Amino acid sequence: MYTYRSVDGLLIGCCVLYSKQSVSKADFLIEAVSEDEVIKSSVLREADRIVSPEAIFATNTSSISITRLAAVTKRPSQVVGMHFMNPVPIMPLIELVRGMATSNATFAETLNLARILGRETIVSQDRPGFIVNRLLMPMINEAFYTMMEGVATAEDIDAGMRLGTSHPMGPLKLADFIGLDTCLSIMRVLHQELGDDKYRPCPVLTQYVDAGWLGKKTGRGVYSYEDKL
Repeated sequence: MYTYRSVDGLLIGCCVLYSKQSVSKADFLIEAVSEDEVIKSSVLREADRIVSPEAIFATNTSSISITRLAAVTKRPSQVVGMHFMNPVPIMPLIELVRGMATSNATFAETLNLARILGRETIVSQDRPGFIVNRLLMPMINEAFYTMMEGVATAEDIDAGMRLGTSHPMGPLKLADFIGLDTCLSIMRVLHQELGDDKYRPCPVLTQYVDAGWLGKKTGRGVYSYEDKL
């Protein structure tokens, strides 16, 4: 499914699910499919085939190389990272990431769009996890280790971070809201790309995903949400 929105005269296409529906009229396409390089690459290749050659492609990836994603298209200079923080309607930040081939004109247009949308921006080099998830996901992963090792309950781990460090939401609750499958995917990218065992995904996180307990979206993760669905 593709959706459109006109922003200051610029037609924005948002690819939220894989589809072959034409988006040929878009000036700026934002890809926001699952955090899986194979899926994202497939979507970008298809979009590259049907969208105007002048259009800019932004990927909402939160960890995957912009350079590699751009390389599957015939317009790598027009591909940029545009990572919206979750939940998008509430969080004011967009993390902008330039790939090796991203042009100055593409980056300037993307920065301008973010400002038109009323968002704050930070800029990261094209490194695994960028800024936010390079810091956030290891904390979430360590929270799973802390729970797995019986150091404390999930409730006390989350309360400790909320009340002791002023986080608005504890790391395990936040992981449920992000999606445990997404958290695991990002940790796997960090572990594989950086080659350091400190990024090794916690076995319990992997087990939750294997069980289909992906968090709020499935009704069960670290916490149960079945009565709220």
